[in-house]
Amino acid sequence: LTRAHLGTRLCGEHLRPGSAIHPHSHDPRAKHSTGDATTPIGHPPPMRLVTFAVKTIPSLHLVGVELPEEKQVVNLSAFFGRYESFSMSDFLGMGDEGLRRAEEVVKSGKHRISISDVIRKAPVTDPTKLICIGLNYIDHCKELGKDIPKEPVVFNKFPECVSADGDHIPLYNTERLDYEVELVAVIGKKCFQVTKEKASAYIAGYTVGHDVSARDWQMNGNGGQWLLGKTMKGYAPIGPAIVTDIKDPHVLGIRSVLNGKVVQQSSTKQLVFNAHELVAHCSQFMPLNPGDLIFTGTPPGVGMGKKPPSWLKDGDVITCEIDGIGSITNKVVKAS
Repeated sequence: LTRAHLGTRLCGEHLRPGSAIHPHSHDPRAKHSTGDATTPIGHPPPMRLVTFAVKTIPSLHLVGVELPEEKQVVNLSAFFGRYESFSMSDFLGMGDEGLRRAEEVVKSGKHRISISDVIRKAPVTDPTKLICIGLNYIDHCKELGKDIPKEPVVFNKFPECVSADGDHIPLYNTERLDYEVELVAVIGKKCFQVTKEKASAYIAGYTVGHDVSARDWQMNGNGGQWLLGKTMKGYAPIGPAIVTDIKDPHVLGIRSVLNGKVVQQSSTKQLVFNAHELVAHCSQFMPLNPGDLIFTGTPPGVGMGKKPPSWLKDGDVITCEIDGIGSITNKVVKAS
């Protein structure tokens, strides 16, 4: 396709409205809510930044803003005239100017596509770093009988771990596959050695993450190093969107639901180290770039903490959900 053809097919102004794909507004689990993400009066409303593809061109990833109430996506790639090699990380790298222009095009009513005509991808597909924090919920530490850490327990996943809402979780060579719902901070500006007081300015927004973990490889194999149990391909589903301008990310209800049953239920109030402290801490050791992800830890209820332990199996369906952000649902499927 030529650039002109792409512009014609992707500008979205002539596509029909369709059904919305958005967090569980209809979900009976709403009664479990333990927090909200409301925005103060007079503050710009949060944007829901997404990476998506049009169903007619599924291989071409585009950057946009999801409008659940209008059941549309605003095609930022079309607005900026960048249809190829333009990722969410590239957009975030445009800084405040990019966000300002995104707000303008949302208000303009242009470059809109029906949600029914798109496929949602992981909101960030190309992080340079995927940093994870262990033992970072007070109630999770108590569940495992661990002391509350005096400094963050930092490990990592690889970019190849990233997958999207709806993707399968591969069941590889592991007999102890576990789930972990997590709040994920998405870096919006490059930073190095920032203070916790200034760290929030470097966070673009937040998304839902699932730190899928092969506990046998994490705890027993590889000499006790966590790396292999955490870094298998597809073991970091994220989504459904990056939500900007959350009033307070540290008062949000967070839960996971396994085969229709709530198995994790807590609040980000339980974080030992909050997202701002984690950005500051990690940036003391390494530069953080736009699109980098920090998984901030998981609450209690993981399979490893149950008596007896309960592991994910082929066919299980797990939903990870955070109030004010949304949910992602993935099915465990034995790897061929």
